[in-house]
Amino acid sequence: MPGSVIVGTQWGDEGKGRFTDYLAKEASLCVRYQGGHNAGHTIIVGEEVFKLQLVPSGALYPWVIPVIGNGVVVDPAVLIKELDMLEGRGVDTRRLRLSGNAHMIMPYHQEMDALTERYLGKNKLGTTKRGIGPTYADKALRVGLRIQDLLDPKIFREKLDLVLREKNQVLTRVYNRLPIDPKDLADRYLSMVPRLAPMIDDTVHIVHEALDAQQWVLFEGAQATYLDLDHGTYPFVTSSNPIAGGVCAGAGVGPRDIARIVGVVKAYTTRVGSGPFPTELFEGDVVGDLLVDRGREFGTNTGRKRRPGWLDLVMLRHANRLNSSTELAITKLDVLSPLDELKVCVAYEDDTGKRYDHVPYHQSILHKVKPIYETLPGWGSEIETAERREDLPSQARDYVQFIEDFTGVHVSFVSVGPERDQTVVLPKKS
Repeated sequence: MPGSVIVGTQWGDEGKGRFTDYLAKEASLCVRYQGGHNAGHTIIVGEEVFKLQLVPSGALYPWVIPVIGNGVVVDPAVLIKELDMLEGRGVDTRRLRLSGNAHMIMPYHQEMDALTERYLGKNKLGTTKRGIGPTYADKALRVGLRIQDLLDPKIFREKLDLVLREKNQVLTRVYNRLPIDPKDLADRYLSMVPRLAPMIDDTVHIVHEALDAQQWVLFEGAQATYLDLDHGTYPFVTSSNPIAGGVCAGAGVGPRDIARIVGVVKAYTTRVGSGPFPTELFEGDVVGDLLVDRGREFGTNTGRKRRPGWLDLVMLRHANRLNSSTELAITKLDVLSPLDELKVCVAYEDDTGKRYDHVPYHQSILHKVKPIYETLPGWGSEIETAERREDLPSQARDYVQFIEDFTGVHVSFVSVGPERDQTVVLPKKS
């Protein structure tokens, strides 16, 4: 079977990990293709809650090989801590494969991330300060350190010493910080090699061996379409390409290796950090507060409260274009249950009265547009026990159908609760 991609269609936090976990039960490999530990995936299995940052969501199935691809940036200490957590809870992590070409997050990346945010002041981007952006920047500057460098201590020390000559100049002369000692830092990272070495591998080869054997490979990203470095709400974006096309570079596959692209969309919208948000429900709004409370809208890694808003179908339709979504998976439909009526954004209007049926490319326009809503009836009853389409109230079915009709993409799955089995499968109508 060809490759399949799970991709977020909003600003992240759509519940991609949950659907990756749901679909991975039939996969051979689950491959993470971009991002770092700045995004978390929460997976609920029975009474247990797993919060993953770097390890692909499919790791919870003993037959799935979890793969961290070359497009991911890795903090080795965070990875080891996560592996220890999983091992302590009975999950065998020895199957994990880690690309030798993945770039490493270093302490100076994290320090530069925090310093930059501080100096931006009110114009800060709202990063997690975990060094993701500076690591990708060094990758583009060709001064990054890769996982494979750890396997040759002499080369690793030489490269680190060279990099720190420039980094320490910036830290001490620009930011008045203490320099980083290259020997101490090298010793710390090399001490992790015995734990990491058994999992470092040629992940591109592993992925293609599986594809050639007609095994199902599931590709998983972090963040989402509107945090994409090229296509998101720049500069309030991440530092890589979460869109489905990012799989090709981040995992080393070609477009013809991908046949299925599942766009994950929350039944409403949230975002974390700064940036435009046309359908935002501001602090104190009763519906917004309900969405945050019922949806537990706080960051998996950071605990930051998410900004809530109504579902934006203009964004979703454009996301489907960018990702060539073959189907949609809707999450957290159950969160909307108490509401008597629901609003969905179907267009924008700027301050001159001009209507936009697509996402305007110019950021100044996007910052100022007002949403044009259609109002749909709510269903006013809980739906967490629904197992089939027929178990959903007619108004809930109509809400899902409206999304499908507006976007032109079939909705294959609807989650009605946080657990694996709280998923309603919607077969395509013949």
